[in-house]
Amino acid sequence: MANGSATDDSKRGRSSASAGGSNRSRAVEDYLKAIHHLQREGAPVSTSALAQQLERSPASVTNMIKNLAELGLVEHEPYHGVQLSEAGEREALRIIRRHRVIEAYLIEKLGYSWDLVHAEAERLEHAASDELVERMATVLGDPELDPHGSPIPTAEGELSETQHPALSALETGMTALVREVSDADEGRLRYLAELGLFPGTRVEVLEHEPFEGPIRVRVEGRDRSLGRGLAEIVRVEPIGEEDTDDAGGPGGEN
Repeated sequence: MANGSATDDSKRGRSSASAGGSNRSRAVEDYLKAIHHLQREGAPVSTSALAQQLERSPASVTNMIKNLAELGLVEHEPYHGVQLSEAGEREALRIIRRHRVIEAYLIEKLGYSWDLVHAEAERLEHAASDELVERMATVLGDPELDPHGSPIPTAEGELSETQHPALSALETGMTALVREVSDADEGRLRYLAELGLFPGTRVEVLEHEPFEGPIRVRVEGRDRSLGRGLAEIVRVEPIGEEDTDDAGGPGGEN
C-alpha cells in the first residue's frame, strides 16, 4: 500500500506540472488543502503530521513534497517541514472555497444532511468547473460560512479566520455559542446533530468529569454528555451573561 501510494501520488504530481493553474491534479489539491489545514496549528508542517492527515506513508509524502516544491507550490527545507508558497496558498484557498460552497449548496438546495456533504463535496470539488461553483455561490447569496461554520474564502482568495477555543477547553459554568464543527467524520456529525450542537447553538458547561472523563453540558435547556475527543472538534465562542439574550438559536441543517 505504501509503495502504491507513493507511486500514484508521484505520477499525479508530475502530470499536474504541465496542467498548471486550475487544472491541478486531485492529489496535488488534496496535499495543498492538508498543508493549509495543518498550518493553522503552526508552520512549517512536519512530514509525519502530513502523512497522518492524509493517511499516506512518509515516503509517499516526501516524494510528493518534492513535486510540490518543483511546481513552486510549497517551500520545503529537509528535516524542518513544509509550508505553502504564495502560489500554493492561492491554490489551496481556491479548492477550499470550491469544497465549502458545494457543501452549502448541497444542504440548502438539494436537501443533504450535514453529515453527508463532506464526502460528496470531496468528490465534486475536483470535477466542478469554476463557473459552476461561482454560480452556486451566487444562488446562495455568496455565503461567508459553510454549513459546519467554517469560513468560505472569497472568489478573490481572501479568508477571514477566527481561532475559537474547543468546547473541551471551557471551564465549568461557562456559556458559549457553537461556531464551528469539524466536518470530516460522518458518525460524529450525526451524533452532534442528535445532541443539537450546530453552529449558532448556545451551550453551557455543567461539569468536567475527572480523569479525562466526559463533559456534561446543557444544550438548549437539555443536559447532555459527550467525550472529550468529541468536545475537542466543537469550536465555540465564550459569551457573558450580558450577551445571552442576543444569542442566536441552533443553526440546524440550514
